[in-house]
Amino acid sequence: MKQRYRLFRRENGVYYSLDTLVKKRNSLNTADPQEARRFLNALNEACQQPAVNLQIAQVYLQHSDPELVKRTWQHVMDEMGRSKSGSTKIRWDVAMKDKAFDRIRKLTLIKTQGEHFLDALHKGRVSTNVFLRRLQNFALDMNWIPCSIIPKRQWPAIQFKEKRGITFDEHQAIISREKNLERKRFYELCWHLGGSQGDIANLKAEDVDWANRTISFTRKKTGVPVILHLGDEALHTLKDLPGEGLLFPYLARVRASDRATEFKQRCQRLGIEGVSLHSYRYAWAERAKSCGYPERFAQEALGHNSVAVHRAYAKKAKVKLPSLEEYEQKSLSLKAMND
Repeated sequence: MKQRYRLFRRENGVYYSLDTLVKKRNSLNTADPQEARRFLNALNEACQQPAVNLQIAQVYLQHSDPELVKRTWQHVMDEMGRSKSGSTKIRWDVAMKDKAFDRIRKLTLIKTQGEHFLDALHKGRVSTNVFLRRLQNFALDMNWIPCSIIPKRQWPAIQFKEKRGITFDEHQAIISREKNLERKRFYELCWHLGGSQGDIANLKAEDVDWANRTISFTRKKTGVPVILHLGDEALHTLKDLPGEGLLFPYLARVRASDRATEFKQRCQRLGIEGVSLHSYRYAWAERAKSCGYPERFAQEALGHNSVAVHRAYAKKAKVKLPSLEEYEQKSLSLKAMND
């Protein structure tokens, strides 16, 4: 059986043990080669019985699943990717290229320990935490691992960066400096409609109902249909766009990441930090919340099925609550007028 621990000596003469499984080095606190060898033998003997038990378990499990001893985490990544399509597939493939996953790609599932996941989490980012959870859950659901590598309660908390909506002044600064008419109108529609960049970029002239002053489209991400009434400013913006076909011919062809990069570059030139194209959705929700726009209408406009999702978008909105006295007086006034 292959020995888990190996012996080596540093330049100062002190012997160290190398754990070949987790790539961890520990000092044996001795310069005596015979004493160091005894310590190393003790380490290998201590883990020998568990290793034998694992091999016995693999023999039994391999009869029910012949691929058990071969299946790696790269296999899990590939299998999960096969079930995705479109932009979701693109995001998944990009996420799986995370260098933090290099530690576990070729590691077989049956030999994976918590230290391997913790090491990946330590080297990775917030997205590493999110996607590694999904990989473990998928492997569990497929019965490829007998139990969780990291128990649910022991996962490090996911801490997303602070998100905010773009302000009116920031929006005005961006469009005033934008010389490309198509991009300028694109940013203006994002402000008025609060749509995601992919939905706005793929709008067509046929989606606009000039008679009823509405625009309709289906959200790519959720498949939820959205119909929005348009104000005068939004209609004025649409008049400068093509009368048929795609409203944004160039922006509809480029990748979402390229549109995001172009917007980021414009923000950097103006010294605007902490926003992205998605910040237009936050801004729209915050504006709706602040002016008392009914939540169910805002929910429909943003294309969400869950009230909780809209509340998450509008969590930074500042609302000045009127007094009950004012509402009572308005109610009495309306009742008197009706009488």
